Amino acid sequence: MVNKDMNGFPVKKCSAFQFFKKRVRRWIKSPMVGVEKHPNASLKYPGSTVMHLPAGDSELEAPLCQTCLGDHSFQRGITPQEAESCSWESQPSSKAKEPHSRGEPLPRSETRPLWGSDDTAFMKQRRMGLNDFIQKIATNSYACKHPEVQSILKISQPQEPELMNANPSPPPSPSQQINLGPSSNPHAKPSDFHFLKVIGKGSFGKVLLARHKAEEQFYAVKVLQKKAILKKKEEKHIMSERNVLLKNVKHPFLVGLHFSFQTADKLYFVLDYINGGELFYHLQRERCFLEPRARFYAAEIASALGYLHSLNIVYRDLKPENILLDSQGHIVLTDFGLCKENIEHNGTTSTFCGTPEYLAPEVLHKQPYDRTVDWWCLGAVLYEMLYGLPPFYSRNTAEMYDNILNKPLQLKPNITNSARHLLEGLLQKDRTKRLGAKEDFMEIKSHIFFSPINWDDLINKKITPPFNPNVSGPSDLRHFDPEFTDEPVPNSIGQSPDSILITASVKEAAEAFLGFSYAPPVDSFL
Repeated sequence: MVNKDMNGFPVKKCSAFQFFKKRVRRWIKSPMVGVEKHPNASLKYPGSTVMHLPAGDSELEAPLCQTCLGDHSFQRGITPQEAESCSWESQPSSKAKEPHSRGEPLPRSETRPLWGSDDTAFMKQRRMGLNDFIQKIATNSYACKHPEVQSILKISQPQEPELMNANPSPPPSPSQQINLGPSSNPHAKPSDFHFLKVIGKGSFGKVLLARHKAEEQFYAVKVLQKKAILKKKEEKHIMSERNVLLKNVKHPFLVGLHFSFQTADKLYFVLDYINGGELFYHLQRERCFLEPRARFYAAEIASALGYLHSLNIVYRDLKPENILLDSQGHIVLTDFGLCKENIEHNGTTSTFCGTPEYLAPEVLHKQPYDRTVDWWCLGAVLYEMLYGLPPFYSRNTAEMYDNILNKPLQLKPNITNSARHLLEGLLQKDRTKRLGAKEDFMEIKSHIFFSPINWDDLINKKITPPFNPNVSGPSDLRHFDPEFTDEPVPNSIGQSPDSILITASVKEAAEAFLGFSYAPPVDSFL
């Protein structure tokens, strides 16, 4: 059962919120402590503070840990050390409590000092611990939505960088008009859409299922906060993603961009809606795939990468989370934020980027690398599809990096010789000897592992996928994580007011994405 408050906030999802709510209520009910004592945003903890607990307080359902102020799940009358370990070390001045019977309540004194002025080390440790706790609460998006938390911590709005602003997104003012180019779509605006569900989330914003009001078509709309992008200096990557998306319209295994537009503070990508789920989601459910299914997916992924390479684009971030299945079960590659453009056949780049489990050795060495990093990533994804985990994987990132650089590839005997040979070629640590180093995609395409694949039928989607997601329609969200779909759609996303106060920072953000907006030429619809 999911408990909700008057604002519809799902309490059960945030254990930190439940913990904090109990603490706030006990704090407010104490006769010696009041909210009005702290008018400032910062909370002060003087060393001589003593908290009094009333004898008949019904809110005290379980005693607090006197070592860490934690709400441990120990039985009444049993000390924390007997029930579970405590993250705080007991201070020398602390006295062990005598255990009581399980049904007998703990004795309550009129005054219970939590710390004294003579124990400065303990006071400092407690202050640091409470400060860390408040910081965690203040940065928790769910907890910050609750009015009690906002009142105590003096938070005016949720402190989550990727959340949409409470104020609706304005269109750029005449003084902020951006050069949209001859194929621009100046009339597109957020209010053209019904935003139905959150289906994804990233560092700079959200992906939402939306229905265009006039066309009655479903799209995946990626909404990004300009301020968050500028703060991390990622505007070049966003514009690069837009440029790559514009080139994807002719390939069946790359997500397509229908058009893009912007307001003064947000960017909007209107993309193909793909609802068969992430490859990562299906791998989690099934642990690993049989070789024919892995071959089919690897062939479609290789075809997409080969197409990008033909446009002198290196993908650089291939992983199961960026590989989607469409409603029939075909591969669709998405998220082009780390793509590198203008890399010729023998060209290199040296930016350190990617996902740790799939980084190639030359990237870890911070050496110049070329398009063969994509073939390493293909080998890592194929390995994961066959074995259930990435090669060289370790929970310790430093150890995993050392494995990638130095540990020989180990292959279990439950795959065919052709699969073994392909993995050994793709996961070659020396990029100059890696499969694909000479003839790029043609070497992959001609490998014996893919001999059952008719590549012309593959590119034309004439091969029946080995798995069908069996979605009933666009509203079927069974393959999306409930963590996203249960989240409310921010009201500001679909609103386009005529005027609003534009701050200097918003104006700066608006001017950082010249030429972002895009609409396809008229002949593309013919």
